[in-house]
Amino acid sequence: QLHLVESGGGSVQAGDSLTLSCAASGPSSYSYATGWFRQAPGAERVFVAAIDHAGCIRQYGDIVKDRFTISRDHVKGTVSLQMNRLKREDSAVYFCSSSYESVNFRNSWMNVRVWHHWGQGTQVTVSS
Repeated sequence: QLHLVESGGGSVQAGDSLTLSCAASGPSSYSYATGWFRQAPGAERVFVAAIDHAGCIRQYGDIVKDRFTISRDHVKGTVSLQMNRLKREDSAVYFCSSSYESVNFRNSWMNVRVWHHWGQGTQVTVSS
């Protein structure tokens, strides 16, 4: 069973930057894509970003495009989410997700339902 642990959340001011990290442990996850989703109180979990198993293909949700960057470190076995120019509306619990990257997986990886493994989440609070 793949185990995901998020870290790096916290409370920041609007305009600040924050970097989240997702560490995977368990069976080899080299062929697994990794995603980030977020969920605000009373809202659905929404797509933030995803990266393929090789670290070459990235996709971002419109809400974070040009502000957030997802990256993969194969040596450390981590996926990071660099968040710049944070806004109050970025406040949420951020979840790391992972799933085996089948041939057509990227066609639907913005859908929360296609991901098989989830971390417990890390809180990000942005105040103005």
